[in-house]
Amino acid sequence: MGRWLARRVVQAALTLAVAATLAFVLMRVAPGDPLARLAMDQPISPQQIALLRTRYGLDQPLLKQYTAFVGGALHGDFGVSIAYGRPVTALIAERLPATLILGGTVLLINFTLGLWLGVRQAVKRGRAADHLIGVLSQTGYAVPSFWLGLVLAWLVGIRWQLLPAGGMHSPLMDPTSTLLHQAADLLEHLILPALTLSIVSIAAAIRYQRTAMLDALSLPFILTARAKGLRERQIVWRHAWRNALFPVLTLFGLWLPVLVTGSVFVEDVFAWPGLGSLAAGAVAARDYPVLMGTTTLVAVIVVLASLLIDGLYALLDPRIRWA
Repeated sequence: MGRWLARRVVQAALTLAVAATLAFVLMRVAPGDPLARLAMDQPISPQQIALLRTRYGLDQPLLKQYTAFVGGALHGDFGVSIAYGRPVTALIAERLPATLILGGTVLLINFTLGLWLGVRQAVKRGRAADHLIGVLSQTGYAVPSFWLGLVLAWLVGIRWQLLPAGGMHSPLMDPTSTLLHQAADLLEHLILPALTLSIVSIAAAIRYQRTAMLDALSLPFILTARAKGLRERQIVWRHAWRNALFPVLTLFGLWLPVLVTGSVFVEDVFAWPGLGSLAAGAVAARDYPVLMGTTTLVAVIVVLASLLIDGLYALLDPRIRWA
């Protein structure tokens, strides 16, 4: 296991280095100047622009800028935001909890309700329930998230006034209110953005689980279990479902970055104060430090998710051994 862990750590480090380098280079070669964009929003003299360029190191050669970025990133310092004038790590720390709440809720819905619906489809293959779940999930998958978010915000939040159309907390809520009251207020604001993201993304979990479950139900040991007279519910959930989890675990690992970046448009639509809206604003403002900070965070999550899935494979399948 020690050799496996050492190899995976080296692979993770190389992956992070390549991802960060590509992001850094692509952001610099893309057209646009963050300071020119800043000058469009507020009156700044050419002398002030030159001072800001020196302050943010934009007047340095590309290699020196990259070296400075790597040195700061190794210490958890991604510099100061050009648009906000604050440390990037502080901005990420402020926005990360909101994104984790939204992304975590979506993942919970997708990998509970989505897996159950996928199993239901496989068990009811060819029947009305199979067709209905398939049509509804694929329809949701085909709908753009920003369009669905706008429709739900207008219909449910503005026209019917059933739920808040935006924000994370009510601006009129008393700061001294009870924890239960604050949690209820947060839940009301969470429903629409979480529902939007779940509708447009749950189809993948359903489809993966359905396909894997159909493969598992056709294996010889399932036929043997049925021949022994085991109940169908026991066969489905105790024997077939465990073997059908592996493709879904891979999907779960790929979706973990959704906790950070998958809700960019939805956060913007619902004014949810998370990393998605922060990244969207950074793209518009060409805010290099914020973009590099969020990109590096996503790369770290992807690498850690890969390690987590490898470990779960070994726990679920005793045939897997550490090389």
